[in-house]
Amino acid sequence: MFDPSSPLHRRELLAYSAAAAFLAGSTVTGADPKPAARRRSAMKKSINLWAFPYPSKMTLEQCLQLAKDAGFDGIELNYDLESDLSPKAGPKDFEAIRKTAERIGIAISGLCSFLFWPYPLSSNDPARRGRGMELAAKMVEAAHHLGTQNLLVVPGAVCIPWRTDHEPVPNDVCDKRAREAVGKMLPLAEKHKVSLNIENIFFNGYLMTPMEMIAFVDTFNSEFVKVHFDTGNIMEYQFPEHWIDQLGKRIKNVHLKEFTKKGTDHSLEAFRPLLDGTTNWPAVMEAFEKAGYAGYLTFEYFHPYQHYPEALIYQTSDSLDRMLGIK
Repeated sequence: MFDPSSPLHRRELLAYSAAAAFLAGSTVTGADPKPAARRRSAMKKSINLWAFPYPSKMTLEQCLQLAKDAGFDGIELNYDLESDLSPKAGPKDFEAIRKTAERIGIAISGLCSFLFWPYPLSSNDPARRGRGMELAAKMVEAAHHLGTQNLLVVPGAVCIPWRTDHEPVPNDVCDKRAREAVGKMLPLAEKHKVSLNIENIFFNGYLMTPMEMIAFVDTFNSEFVKVHFDTGNIMEYQFPEHWIDQLGKRIKNVHLKEFTKKGTDHSLEAFRPLLDGTTNWPAVMEAFEKAGYAGYLTFEYFHPYQHYPEALIYQTSDSLDRMLGIK
């Protein structure tokens, strides 16, 4: 039973009273509970087209306009077999997209593609490897005509767990084929001044540590072979802030993918809207600052909202503002 006359309880009451007085004083004086303002980062806000309901509910131009309206500096586009950005499009088509983006006032921050999975550059099937190289060359040219210097490249895969048609490739064979593929792509990339940015991916069994990535990129000794660093693609087992510190100036472009380790099935469903995960974003942002990175931070997400899809775009923009010290 509570006895207010006991010395212990009197001390507790005094402590509670002091705490209450402090909180009341904070309220009266208008003390701000928010952390101190941070220096605004020079990094730029970008978002991948996969976050939009394109092309099912929105045209490409509508997506560009929405990204601009939401406050993004850039948008990353995706090359596919059936879209405005595909082998069916030619230089004039890509230049028209670039001009539309320029008119709207948003940059094309990069070009990426899921086509490296059905047509891996390290596949055991020579026909798939050949088709992959053909498509990769078209992507380099598309990036050039779109006016972006960034092309995301997946150079090889030991395994592709979600594809039943992919035969696992021995690590040494994968490495040999990946190096050969990037080496063959490089002359065209240098001609068009498009950077081949090698992406880290946790589930393809290749380039699984920063040391391996550094060794791969540095082999080419070219300003047109860099790193497309993805924060979410290593979150299941590693920590992005560690990689950033080691990769440093090799990072040419960035994907911000939020990842959660809580109750997931270790699939694409583990990727979440920005800030709705377990990434240590203050540590990640500090690592980017220390590395001197001042390029695009592109939110990549594969599940556009079924209803009010613009909400995801605005929510992401707001989250990036807070991460960059804008708000």
